[in-house]
Amino acid sequence: MLSTSSVKAARARASAYKIADERGLHLFVAPTGRKSFRLRFRWQGHEQLLTIGQWPEVSLDAARARAEAAREQLSRGVDPRTIRAAVTFEAAARDWHAHRRPGWTAVHADDVLDSLVADVFPAIGADELAAIDSPAVLRVVRAVERRGAIATARRIRQRISDVFAYAVSEGWCASDPAAVVGRALAPAPAARHQPALVAVDDVRALLAAADRAAGGAMVKLASRFLALTAVRLSAVRGARWREIEDLDGAAPLWRVPAARMKLRAAKKLDAANEHLVPLAPAAVAVLRTARAAAGGDDDALIFAGRGAGAPIGENAIGDLYDRAGFAGRHVAHGWRASFSTILNERFPDERGAIDRALGHILKREDGSAAKVEGAYNRAQLLDARRRLFDAWAAILTD
Repeated sequence: MLSTSSVKAARARASAYKIADERGLHLFVAPTGRKSFRLRFRWQGHEQLLTIGQWPEVSLDAARARAEAAREQLSRGVDPRTIRAAVTFEAAARDWHAHRRPGWTAVHADDVLDSLVADVFPAIGADELAAIDSPAVLRVVRAVERRGAIATARRIRQRISDVFAYAVSEGWCASDPAAVVGRALAPAPAARHQPALVAVDDVRALLAAADRAAGGAMVKLASRFLALTAVRLSAVRGARWREIEDLDGAAPLWRVPAARMKLRAAKKLDAANEHLVPLAPAAVAVLRTARAAAGGDDDALIFAGRGAGAPIGENAIGDLYDRAGFAGRHVAHGWRASFSTILNERFPDERGAIDRALGHILKREDGSAAKVEGAYNRAQLLDARRRLFDAWAAILTD
């Protein structure tokens, strides 16, 4: 099969040649050095050839997505050589997603595609791009609004618009019908703090209630691990076993890749920005239980959802807390506020270590960002942070 590196490394020869991928897709390299993705298929008993696109304008992932769309057309009795003349929204969206995916975290990429599969494809996925107008997009988005998911509706409208902008650039359609729909949506909800419990008795009660509530065992383990580590939900959902170090040793550690941290895109590419989380014995116990329950190699997700290759749902932990009787009082992201508030009250001299434990930038005494210091002082304060996480685990579990 092809890989991005093998496509990049392919060099011109005296004669044209092909490098196979799968199911008829291959890279064609001309004597001039020009590279294009092509798909061999049979139509009415004869072998045919479809040019998918030129490299590097079309990436390998995008070529595979376009090839899959062509195969889908073929299965419906449609000549895939007409794909440029009649691209469906789903075909365009999957192509756009494959094009954008390298710049996203795996969890975000899955969330984007899942939202399209759940809320957009059933309504307009099979429609040709040129046949979709603004009222059709508005109907899709208002159906999400009626569930009370106002912020989600606005994100979906933006994603539909991004797909159309990509399709216009590719020459598949002439305009973006989603562009004006935003003006017809319900106002964005006012920004407000995420609800969080900040009293010791309350956080202990929540964990106990969550253990008793109805819900999957893996979601409950993820909830407890989130509470014990005080990271962002996306970090836990995307956690893989290869990120855990010295699990059975004296200094267990979770090394969260920079790509899954809340950082600017450029910083996500720098390993120096990875986040180190010392693991208290209670957190280690959660991981051992998860491994015993699901196993998995180093590349496997620690807290997998219903499909082993997908993380637990974005709302699974929040829904667990609602069922436990804490709706409106605490959300998954609230553990960061709980950790900061309770530990700052108990250890007022450990503010720097607490901020580091949360992955925050360093602060001056007046609370302003110490930008220069933050850029050069990369001391991890691991010993101090390990003591904090041990103390936090004791607060939650004793």
